[in-house]
Amino acid sequence: MKEEHIINLDNIACFLYGDRHSENWLIQPVDDHDLEGMDNEVSVITELTGNTDFCLITFKVRNWNTDLSPWKAPAVFGNADFGDGARTTLDFLTRELLPKLSEGMAPDTRKMYLGGYSLAGLFSLWTSYQTDIFTGVAGVSPSVWFPGWPDYAKGRKCLSPKLYLSLGNKESRTRNPVMGKVGEAIAQQYELGCRDGSKAVLEWNEGNHFKEPDVRMAKGFAWLLR
Repeated sequence: MKEEHIINLDNIACFLYGDRHSENWLIQPVDDHDLEGMDNEVSVITELTGNTDFCLITFKVRNWNTDLSPWKAPAVFGNADFGDGARTTLDFLTRELLPKLSEGMAPDTRKMYLGGYSLAGLFSLWTSYQTDIFTGVAGVSPSVWFPGWPDYAKGRKCLSPKLYLSLGNKESRTRNPVMGKVGEAIAQQYELGCRDGSKAVLEWNEGNHFKEPDVRMAKGFAWLLR
């Protein structure tokens, strides 16, 4: 069952799939395209985890390139530059969304997992360097090609105990010289996760960046739950 909540910051829409009193919260930043596949994502997570209790919590991102980017960078494709709104989004998540959904519940009664696809996957990885409140983080086909990201991650420690990474096996096959480095960057991300003591995995999926994002997300969250 899906429930919709409106949270104060710019009236951001939040959708709950499952009972918020579940002991496992799966949290995912989404856009309209992601929301179209959410029912199937929930179904696949359920299929892969059996009777594991969880609630998938999504919140709709208003400006994808701004709200999920850790710092400003010039456009890599199209004309939209990247902003530096990741900190504001994380503050919304930790100071508004999660406390609001936790109202009336005993503290420390649940495990929280953060995951996202593409630039939301990069945001999830960046978050793992900012806070240790998430039991696990899933960067699914994450934008680890983002300008300056490999050096940023190399100089910091991942604070998440569990780290799931995945990429399509054709995602590096692009004429874009920046995005073409994604395979090398995801391999480095995996090595850094292991270096930092996270229980990490790197899974390769068939296809390019746009193939079955809902299924790929489900596989990531299911791994974290297991």
